[in-house]
Amino acid sequence: MSALITPELVALDKNLGAAPSSVIRHLAELVVGAGRATEIESLYADALAREAKTATGIPGGLAIPHCRSAAVTEPTLALARLASPVDFGAADGPADLVFLIAAPEGADQEHLKILAKLARSLMKAPFTAALRAAKTQAEIVELVTSVVSPAPVAAGGVAGAGANVGSTPAASAGVKRIVAVTACPTGIAHTYMAAESLVAAAKAAGVDLQVETQGSAGLTMLDPAVIAAADAVIFAVDVDVRGRERFAGKPVIQVPVKRGIDEPAKLIHDALAAAQNPNARRVGGTVGAAEAEETSEHFGQKVKRALLTGVSYMIPFVAGGGLLIALGFLLGGYEITEVADTVTLENNLFNLPEGGMLTYLGAVFFKIGALSMGFLVPALAGYIAYAIADRPGIAPGFVAGAVAGFMGAGFLGGIAGGLLAGVAAASFAKLDVPRWLRSLMPVVIIPLVASIVASGLMFLVLGGPIALLTTALNEWLAGMTGASAILLGLILGLMMGFDLGGPVNKVAYAFAVAGLGTATMANQAPWQIMAAVMAAGMVPPLAMALATVLDRRLFTVAERENGKAAWLLGASFISEGAIPFAAADVLRVIPASMVGAGVTGALSMAWGVTSKAPHGGMFVFFAIDSFALFALAIAIGTVVTAILVIALKRYARKTPLVTADAAAPALVNA
Repeated sequence: MSALITPELVALDKNLGAAPSSVIRHLAELVVGAGRATEIESLYADALAREAKTATGIPGGLAIPHCRSAAVTEPTLALARLASPVDFGAADGPADLVFLIAAPEGADQEHLKILAKLARSLMKAPFTAALRAAKTQAEIVELVTSVVSPAPVAAGGVAGAGANVGSTPAASAGVKRIVAVTACPTGIAHTYMAAESLVAAAKAAGVDLQVETQGSAGLTMLDPAVIAAADAVIFAVDVDVRGRERFAGKPVIQVPVKRGIDEPAKLIHDALAAAQNPNARRVGGTVGAAEAEETSEHFGQKVKRALLTGVSYMIPFVAGGGLLIALGFLLGGYEITEVADTVTLENNLFNLPEGGMLTYLGAVFFKIGALSMGFLVPALAGYIAYAIADRPGIAPGFVAGAVAGFMGAGFLGGIAGGLLAGVAAASFAKLDVPRWLRSLMPVVIIPLVASIVASGLMFLVLGGPIALLTTALNEWLAGMTGASAILLGLILGLMMGFDLGGPVNKVAYAFAVAGLGTATMANQAPWQIMAAVMAAGMVPPLAMALATVLDRRLFTVAERENGKAAWLLGASFISEGAIPFAAADVLRVIPASMVGAGVTGALSMAWGVTSKAPHGGMFVFFAIDSFALFALAIAIGTVVTAILVIALKRYARKTPLVTADAAAPALVNA
């Protein structure tokens, strides 16, 4: 096994700029320079995307940006000890020790366990103090190697990466027992650091705590006897808890995983209080991730999370289906819609229809795509219900979605049916039933009853009115011309440029994707909306790339490099390609991005451009009608944003302009 860190991966006492992006960029360059990654841009983009999800600063002047990336060839650690600390979002201030943990997409378990050991060691004050006191890069490497070495853990030490952390179940009489689960999206760092922090806080409070780490280094589930003896449970997670039903009935505190690092003592205190409170929130037998949220989460937030979960699971059906329909039109012409059923049923490769092979393949592609699109509403409803009630909600949700489709209620009906099914399934999961009936609840009783309730309400009460509303909405969209269409495109464009892949951007995108299933040759408005949203989302990264070319002096060396990558990211409809620029200069980049994206969205709608594909940017040209106008709308918006960014950087500032070549490595808002 090769060393995870070497002297050339260590930067000591350097000023790497004022923004996390510039520090991450430098560490990515070290990794590539050491031959451990194939190219800088992909690694940098992956690490920055992870940073955008949750800040990686932790108490004690530390930051641990990390990611999995296809560019990484072997698991690697890179360290920067900063002369000028940088704010990575920790509650207690900026970080002077920054570890970049870079793992390949398919990293092996042994390497991941070692990375987890490092994450745990960073929570120990003697280790971080030694890192700050080290004189040379070689000393740093020796210190890190000593804690990540795969030597056996000494008696009484911390458990391995894939094991449970904490004391044994043989706690003394009267001692409170708590179990916890920690998990983060990548499962590399926060998962194990939160576990270590909770264990230390529990020890200080005299509480018996055992933690199950659901990370990338493997999973060893808590002993059922330990769970049964626990007084309360803490879920410090950013993803669903695996095997959540094991904790059914326990008082629960659920928080984001980072709070397990930042506020472990408070979580222990809250868990002890919940154990004494008969009205405390408890883990249901089959509830999903949304059920046991901490009490501060509002109803609206729960609904939004359920809706976004449904959309995220629905998109693959739409993406594949939309592209296949576009290929069907490309090969068989638009008349293929009238003959696709007959051709696919009555013809084959040895009995080609009139029109030959192209017509036959066009019919096959179109039919597969149409069938895939048929899952749009059921999948949306099914996974909304799943987000609320976990697996028992899937079947009732799919059935309610199918009913919505049958009644013509469209995606609005799917949303309503999914919410009904999820709430019904979660409600029945809370019932206290005899032990002999519990095993039947999630697989028979709950799906049956929830399907009757949700689908029955759709048939008897909600389906008809929602179908009328859907019909009216479709007719309004189909009849949009002139100013109304341009206004809608402008609004959607502004939303796409507002937060570059954030919640507002996702709402606009979800609206466009959800409407694709209702598009036909007679009603092309949903395809027009999809084209406007995709075109607008491509503008911010392309504009940042153009701006770095038009006036290089306004941008740092790191930003110029980001600009090169932004060309490809923008062309691929990855709005996040503009995030490094926005992070360094949000008050100028975001307004400029919104204006250019709004212009593009309005132009796309005004020109009637359509897209049958929900993603892909320039690379799905065959699915975009009037592609020349599509490209022209993007070009105009890109130029508008680039000129605005340059103007704002030059003139909208309180201090005189200092060219980036002579300035510090990163720009900050003036």
